[in-house]
Amino acid sequence: MSETIEDATFRDEDWYAEELVGRRFVRCSLQRVDLGEATSRGATFTECSFGNVSFNSSRHADSAFVRCAFRRCNLFDVEFAGCKLVGSTFQECDLRPLRVTGGDWSFVALPGADLRGATFTGVRMREADLTGADLTDATVTGVDLSGAQLRGARLTRADLRGSDLTALDPLSVQRDGALIDAEQALVLAQALGFELR
Repeated sequence: MSETIEDATFRDEDWYAEELVGRRFVRCSLQRVDLGEATSRGATFTECSFGNVSFNSSRHADSAFVRCAFRRCNLFDVEFAGCKLVGSTFQECDLRPLRVTGGDWSFVALPGADLRGATFTGVRMREADLTGADLTDATVTGVDLSGAQLRGARLTRADLRGSDLTALDPLSVQRDGALIDAEQALVLAQALGFELR
């Protein structure tokens, strides 16, 4: 079993292409750390803060970033597969392009985030805050968005097929060209007050 690192501060460190396998960090602060092209498998970050961290082209599988704060981080071309980010917050981060497959992103805060062209597939995003987020041309398929905050979001040309849209007020978002399936169309029609017979 790998050791758990608690309450440590890492500043101006070069972790480029580092392999974080099974590493555990609790309440740690990472400031201006280079994690470009790093890979994590089974790593756990709990209540950690990331400031001005470069995650460029990094890959994360079956790892957890629980209740973490990301501020002014660069997540260009980052991939998360089967990762848990419950309760984490993103502020002033570069999130394009981003690919997320599976995992649990419930209660994640991404208000106003630029997620144009991002891919979220088979992800749990219950009660996520996507207020004012730009999901233009994004792929958001098979995603559990129950209870999510979507007011003011841009869903222009987004592929939303198979996602739970029960929390979506279609009048509160930009939705031109958004792609949905027949079952979702029924849900949205009911949200607009139509009776289906």
